[in-house]
Amino acid sequence: MNVKGKTILITGAAGGLGSVMTEMLAKAGATVIMLDLMEDKGKAWEAKFQSGALDVYFRKIDLTCEDDWRTAVDFSLSKTGRIDVLVNNAGINIRKPIEEMSIGEWNTMMSVNTGSVFLGCKYVIPQMRKQHDGVIINISSVCGLVGHKFTPEAYTASKGAVTLLTKAVASRYAKDGIRCNSVHPSTVDTPLVQALFKDPARKEERLDEVPLGRLCSAADVANAVMFLASEESSFINGLSMTVDGGVTCY
Repeated sequence: MNVKGKTILITGAAGGLGSVMTEMLAKAGATVIMLDLMEDKGKAWEAKFQSGALDVYFRKIDLTCEDDWRTAVDFSLSKTGRIDVLVNNAGINIRKPIEEMSIGEWNTMMSVNTGSVFLGCKYVIPQMRKQHDGVIINISSVCGLVGHKFTPEAYTASKGAVTLLTKAVASRYAKDGIRCNSVHPSTVDTPLVQALFKDPARKEERLDEVPLGRLCSAADVANAVMFLASEESSFINGLSMTVDGGVTCY
């Protein structure tokens, strides 16, 4: 899959999933701009990747702040003069059911999970239009496609919004050479999930719902992102790509 020479921005890049995406894409020849609020982790990843001769740069950003997005885009353009791909990967989950969640917590979930995607699209589209070329990849969830009894309603609502925002952007900006697709993983095997799975009952309930019988890995998601970012996916637009082992096939 060809991403060589592309400039790729990844939000939430200092986390487990984002760092795997960064490494995979950079090893394939892309310049990757890591965007995250976690400065210490981000700089540590930057140093590690650069020591391996990978073309990776970190930029601290509050993904809910318009001014930060403006400076992040300027920073990215200062490196290569292009923005070829944006991966809106950042997200949070306040694990409370609807009757226990405050409106403030709801708003926080929407601001990060949906608002950051809105802002990312808003600030890269003008540059992509100038290039008449660009790809936006939004990391949603199986919960952006179906209701899920183990997942808070606010998370599901925020990811559902990302799913349809993706399709709206795909339909409006295709004429400008911009494609927009979403990726929908089931539960991803991350350190946070491993901590949750210290409860055997919780682990069993999640594994039982996956026909393939295992969790989604970070590499599974990164491979989907690699494909959608590549030249090989040049006619794919507005797709909701599941990476879920069959969870949503029932």
